[in-house]
Order: sequence, then C-alpha cells, then structure tokens
Amino acid sequence: EVQLVESGGGLVEPGGSLRLSCAASGFTFSSTFMGWFRQAPGKEREFVAAINWPNGPTNSADSVKGRFTIFRDNARKTVYLQMNSLKPEDTAVYYCARPAPGSSWGMNYDKARYGTWGQGTQVTVSS
Repeated sequence: EVQLVESGGGLVEPGGSLRLSCAASGFTFSSTFMGWFRQAPGKEREFVAAINWPNGPTNSADSVKGRFTIFRDNARKTVYLQMNSLKPEDTAVYYCARPAPGSSWGMNYDKARYGTWGQGTQVTVSS
C-alpha cells in the first residue's frame, strides 16, 4: 500500500523556522519525483516545491524562493521541506504528494499530476 505520512508542523512565530518531513512507503521512492503543496483556509491547494530523482533538480514557487528548501533522503524514503523566515501568509496545511504514473517532471508544479497525498500537517505562523 502506498503511504505518505507528514510530520513536523506546529505553531511558530514570524521569522521562525520549521522542518517538515514526509515518510514514504509502498513504492520505489528513489525513482520518482516528489512534491509539497499547501492549502490555506478558503483557498485552493497550491504548489510549494518539488524535487526530482534521485536527488534533484528542484523547483519552488516564487512565494517561497530563498526561504524554503526541499531535499530528500532516499535511504530513509523521506522528503523534507525546510522552511525559514516564515511569514503569517505561510499558514496552511502542508501536504506531500507522489506523482501519478506517467507524470513528467516538467509538470511538477501541477497538482493534477499527483495521484497520492498525505494527510497533511498544520503550519501556523503567528505571534
């Protein structure tokens, strides 16, 4: 069974940092690209970052460039999202996702290309 389990969310003050983790199982993690998305209340789910296999390249949304870093550990079957300089507008539920079979890296920002999602982890940035 394919599973994605996110962890690492929480409450943090503006300017703070968090590291999200997504543990994968049930598929060959090292030979697929992975993505992070987020969804704020009342908004559509949006792309945050993606990483190709086996260890890059990466792609990220303009809104997080220079602040968020995606990386992976294939031995641990885990993809991470390091989030620095957090802002209140980063508040959302964060999801990791595995692409659907046949999806290409060129469309890594498109949520419709992803077929498996984790349960999400809440990130709240507030003073």
